[in-house]
Amino acid sequence: MARLDRAQLSRYLKRHVRGQLFDDSGSEPKGTAIYGLCDPRDLRLVRYVGQTRAPARRFWQHLNTARLWLPDEPPWWISSPKLRPLYEWIRELYRDELRLPSMVICTWVESPAGARLAERGRICECLQQALPLLNVESERLGRQILLV
Repeated sequence: MARLDRAQLSRYLKRHVRGQLFDDSGSEPKGTAIYGLCDPRDLRLVRYVGQTRAPARRFWQHLNTARLWLPDEPPWWISSPKLRPLYEWIRELYRDELRLPSMVICTWVESPAGARLAERGRICECLQQALPLLNVESERLGRQILLV
């Protein structure tokens, strides 16, 4: 499949964010969303867990940070090597027939303090299901789960 130029890509990403952001929480969108970036071929395959008060904007940020308009190369623009696997995955999906992740909101948390706990809890749930998370802290939390 042909690569899109930067203007076409921008329009494609905007449509993608509108069409691939799902709220599976069953509750009123209020406070902070706990979300997963999922493989579009299997939405149960969560690859990253995060939190945000503005899901559409955060989804756009993830896709934009992958800099899909650049040639195929490792994401050198991501300063921390620990953060690069997420953007390598997004770029890999895009190379595979212009696929991009979907964002699925699993819950909303009203308390800012509760959002971090809910995010970590969701990461632990995913690790218990042996999902291949790309979160920086998933390795440490995974070791903790194994010790319990």
